[in-house]
Amino acid sequence: MYGAAAAAYAGLALHFWNTRWRAHRQPAAGPQTWERAAILLPLALHGWTLVNALLLSSPLRFGFAQALSIMLWLGVLVYWVENLLYRLEGVEPLVLGAAALAAPLPALFPGLALSDTRVHSLEFRLHLVLAMIAYSLFVIAVLHATLMALVERRLHHVPHGIASQEGVGPLEGPLSRLPPLLTLERLLFRIIALAFAFLTLTLITGALFSETVFGRALRFDHKTLFAFLSWVAFGALLVGRHFYGWRGRTALRWTLGGFVLLLFAYVGSRFVLEVVLGRG
Repeated sequence: MYGAAAAAYAGLALHFWNTRWRAHRQPAAGPQTWERAAILLPLALHGWTLVNALLLSSPLRFGFAQALSIMLWLGVLVYWVENLLYRLEGVEPLVLGAAALAAPLPALFPGLALSDTRVHSLEFRLHLVLAMIAYSLFVIAVLHATLMALVERRLHHVPHGIASQEGVGPLEGPLSRLPPLLTLERLLFRIIALAFAFLTLTLITGALFSETVFGRALRFDHKTLFAFLSWVAFGALLVGRHFYGWRGRTALRWTLGGFVLLLFAYVGSRFVLEVVLGRG
């Protein structure tokens, strides 16, 4: 099942790359109906592997691999829903390719066995759901910011006066089918604000229910430090956007920086413990 989901993701990522980024003709405006339907297949397969691993298996095991797999599954789901509301094109190879890499990870790295007390705890489940939603939204935000940076870079190479006030210029391939740059910018900060809200709730539940969620009383360690620094970074980005109009490369740098800190908070630290140091 892991392999089937990964192969389906990879095949679709290659399809979107060949038909959007490599094709000489202008692509259709957004994914076609059959393409949207096709994405649901690996999404369903991937989702079933997660349900089987996290809800039906005993004992439940959780680590960096499970976190990444859930994060990318939710990322694909958010992208799929988002594409019903906005005409977006260009991020499919990135998000589907990343999901293809993340889907089989739990089979390769089983993670840490959790006690039944933590698994059946409402506090633990609430904290886990909030954290995974925050992570997945930030994944989409990073992809959006990267795509916007590419659009801006291309627009800087067109003759002065060609691009309109909204940022629409003679772009090629999938970039020519994107909404105006200012629309993408507003969407990006809406996603970041929503992700920041979920991250805030994640930190609050982690602090309030630390003994249930982490199996020990709250203490200020490297995971807490990186999570707090990520929260500060995204909070500063939203404040800078509201009061100083931060955008473009500034927004991209803060988004990437905050996301890297967030990865270090759990995924990175668990990867070091499980893979580098060989501790369960």
